[in-house]
Amino acid sequence: MGFKFEKLKVWEEAVKFASEIYGITRGFPKIEQFGLTSQLNRAVVSISLNIAEGEGRHSNNDFSRFIRIAIGSLNEVVTLLHIVLEQKYINKNEFDNLYKRCEGISKQLHAFRNYLKKQ
Repeated sequence: MGFKFEKLKVWEEAVKFASEIYGITRGFPKIEQFGLTSQLNRAVVSISLNIAEGEGRHSNNDFSRFIRIAIGSLNEVVTLLHIVLEQKYINKNEFDNLYKRCEGISKQLHAFRNYLKKQ
């Protein structure tokens, strides 16, 4: 059976991306445990959570609103990636790869939001 949101490609990508970010933040300094590590992990998880919650609202207007919130969380992730790059917790190559993932998820979220608005 399953849940409808589990069939959404953008949700799958967001979950995989969250797992990838969690793997990276494990290498951050202990001093960042309640700072950048926590903030980045919460922001990246929020993307898939908002997609799931929006689908559960059973209204395209509500779903669209939650997709906008997911986009906002993704923007937080991008900003945090810039900060962790500046702090040298990740290198430029890691940043570039993560940034490309963010761009891909952003395109999917915007396309899905546009689809919902037309329904």
